[in-house]
Amino acid sequence: MSETIFGVTLPPRRGFSVPIQVLTHRGVTAWLVEERSVPVVSLAWSWPGGAAHEAAGREGVAGLAARLLTEGAGDLRATAFSDALRDAGVSLDFSAQRDVFQGGFRALADALPEATRLARLAMGAPRLDADALDRVQAQAVAAARRQLESPGTIARRAFWEAAFPGHPVGRMATPESLAAATRDDIAAIQAGQLRREGIMLAASGALDADGLRALIEALFDDLPAGAPDAPPELPPMAGFGRVDRAMPGPQANMVFGQDALPPSDPGWEASQVVMRVLGSGGFGSRLMERVREQRGLTYGIGAGLDILMGRAVIQGFVATDNATAGEVWRLVREAWAEMAAEGPTQDELEEAVAFLAGSLPLQFTDSRRSAQVLLGLQQVGRSPEWLAGRAARLA
Repeated sequence: MSETIFGVTLPPRRGFSVPIQVLTHRGVTAWLVEERSVPVVSLAWSWPGGAAHEAAGREGVAGLAARLLTEGAGDLRATAFSDALRDAGVSLDFSAQRDVFQGGFRALADALPEATRLARLAMGAPRLDADALDRVQAQAVAAARRQLESPGTIARRAFWEAAFPGHPVGRMATPESLAAATRDDIAAIQAGQLRREGIMLAASGALDADGLRALIEALFDDLPAGAPDAPPELPPMAGFGRVDRAMPGPQANMVFGQDALPPSDPGWEASQVVMRVLGSGGFGSRLMERVREQRGLTYGIGAGLDILMGRAVIQGFVATDNATAGEVWRLVREAWAEMAAEGPTQDELEEAVAFLAGSLPLQFTDSRRSAQVLLGLQQVGRSPEWLAGRAARLA
């Protein structure tokens, strides 16, 4: 659609796409966007699993396992490994999300051999030295303790525990679970996750298809055969009503939500438009307008879509004075019901569609972001053609 800014009518927005090459090599499905204007290469890869593989009472161990991969490997202790990364200008990191275990690096094209060597060493020969483990574990325990002093964190924990009781998604790390993690627990997570199969990979930058194939071999060929166990299926959200967690203080923090359309649903773009109008459009959203702008009952309120394990959940958050919590909750429910009954106005619809279509190219402004976005698209089952058709689906 065309739009007018300062009296100037701009042409209609076009669809956006990038030239994605898809290849499968050594059982790894990879997406590549070759871009040689800057001599930088970024890779992002993942396996299914992550926090979903944590045993009860060991919540947070997958995050420890991910972080410790860059705390020494092979014959390099933590400081020597960090120095090697710094000297080569390589950024290497691993993380454990709720349903995936991820790795990735960014390096200058000339430093690609060293980046590959260090990443392969981290995955194939993590040291788990006692001093590094104790330091990382102590930092994680301290962070978890700080989080338990935050009313917002406590509210989020209560939401997920009640929404998915008995499922790993409903359990979060505590100081006790992190402190209880042993070296064997961490090594078991690493051994179960770092496998030769089940890998999704995305690459962006000064790299061609043959170069990517060589990287796949160098990075993953020495890993143990097989794939990680699949995460348990996420059930529908439990209808838990309201859960209270009492804390001293003048403010109430509320987390609210419901099941959403899955990313595979044909109505996915429509649900994104709805959430843009209702809660994720910043100061332009209905929740912000009614709760903050019109009544001054909060500094901020919002709601958006959260994707995990092939499903989606709508989650919102607001903090307000204890005395006005009931009024805020009434306004949230009214806005929710009104959107369900009437949908967005034409002006709201046009703004949301224009924003969602126009913001997509901004996610491809550098090689690291491009690789992460491409990997995320794979993880939710998109095809390479999905990008090009997004503007039309939104319209």
